[in-house]
Amino acid sequence: MDKIVKHPSVLDGKNPSELRGDSITNDRYFCKDFMDKEWNHMWTKVWLIAGREIQIEEPGDYIVHDLVKESVIIVRQKDGSIKGFYNSCAHRGQRLVECDSSQDSFRCPYHDWQFGLNGDVISVPDEDDYPQGSPIGKRKLVEVRVDTWDGFIFYTMSDEAPDLMDYLDPIPEIYKNHNFKDQIRAQWVRVELDVNWKFFCDNFNESYHTRFVHPQVPSVIDQDHFTSRYEMFPKGHARIIQMGRPSLRDRVNEDEDHPFKMILESWGVDVSKYPDYETLSEQGWTDLKKAKRKLYKEKGYHHYENLSDEELTESPFQFIFPNIAMGVQADGCILLNWFPHPTDPEKCFFDLWDMGYPIGGSAKGIGKTGRENDQAFTSTSAGIGKKDEANDQEFLSRTKVNPVKLQEVELDFRDYDGGKGVKDLWDHVVYQDWQLTDGLRRGVRSKGYQEPYLAAQETRVRYFHETLHDYLNGKPPK
Repeated sequence: MDKIVKHPSVLDGKNPSELRGDSITNDRYFCKDFMDKEWNHMWTKVWLIAGREIQIEEPGDYIVHDLVKESVIIVRQKDGSIKGFYNSCAHRGQRLVECDSSQDSFRCPYHDWQFGLNGDVISVPDEDDYPQGSPIGKRKLVEVRVDTWDGFIFYTMSDEAPDLMDYLDPIPEIYKNHNFKDQIRAQWVRVELDVNWKFFCDNFNESYHTRFVHPQVPSVIDQDHFTSRYEMFPKGHARIIQMGRPSLRDRVNEDEDHPFKMILESWGVDVSKYPDYETLSEQGWTDLKKAKRKLYKEKGYHHYENLSDEELTESPFQFIFPNIAMGVQADGCILLNWFPHPTDPEKCFFDLWDMGYPIGGSAKGIGKTGRENDQAFTSTSAGIGKKDEANDQEFLSRTKVNPVKLQEVELDFRDYDGGKGVKDLWDHVVYQDWQLTDGLRRGVRSKGYQEPYLAAQETRVRYFHETLHDYLNGKPPK
């Protein structure tokens, strides 16, 4: 069977000898000066994710992306291209817009200067009253660099940053079979949390905590460090590849229905043939690949067409420097994005995107409430899932309990409120991570804080901080 091949640029993500051994000081989690250094030397130099192309399908559709002290407008042009501008009027700096929308031009709410979608001034009151001449044809909004990757929109405030594809390298090549642009964002939640943004960089660069914090995961994803593969890439990105089968050491109680059995049965695999748990996990994992390859067309899983056998079952978790994580699976992707609070280094914002593919063609074998592969679906039909188009499908991520309607959604901003504001997300793994934030925020301020004593499987944590240090020292990775 096909294997997930190591990229030639990969470093061993479980080998600390690949690193310098930079100290991880606690001031980075609460110090305002450290926060200012990050802004001046890192945030303004990297590529940042702003949204998805489906949000700006028509000319005049635009996204407003705020980050710390800046705000950027990303707008679809009349010729179909995308441009980005600082959200600051070319007259006296007033912010032009506050939220995503669509319009033919931008009008300043202060003095009514009007800008075309291309950023040019096209109208001003009292045009004859400028001694230096009319601003029309002379002034325009300041542009930022914008680019896309597979339906995702990125921008950078740096003229010196490498092109997006170079910055992301080798991620676009690694995931070239997945077609993220075809996925539907069925959940988009933003939460403000009382913790420094780097808590999540640390958290998502190790799986050492998952067996304890996320006990529901090992029943469908083998997160044991001795079966997983750890990778680091030259631009600061990193990932772990875990097998889509149960862990052999973390077992579901014998009197409980095993989630992996339900997955196998939904693909027509006879689980009664496995004499023991080890065979269920290991041979079942192999049989699942074969069943998916054999039945995907008749079940309407047309997005399997280009996936390798390994990509049909495995669970790579990708970190993109500095603030994106992607849980990539055959049937969807959980994208996590977090960013700092404008003024408080002990606060951050966290975005959860839960994305899945619409299933087209025959509905044979797809139940109304059962787990189908790693998802649950209701009645299916080809072509369903476009923006603002109603459909009857539901999507269920691999480790969740409750499905969500498979349709494009708007931003849902929540008040965390000690967990009370996100209770309905109790079955999502990040809910369990969020519960740790207050204890981490308080604990790193303690006089008892020590240099982290890292396991080999936490090597990627230090790699993140060393990449951050490179930016802060004016030497970003080439």
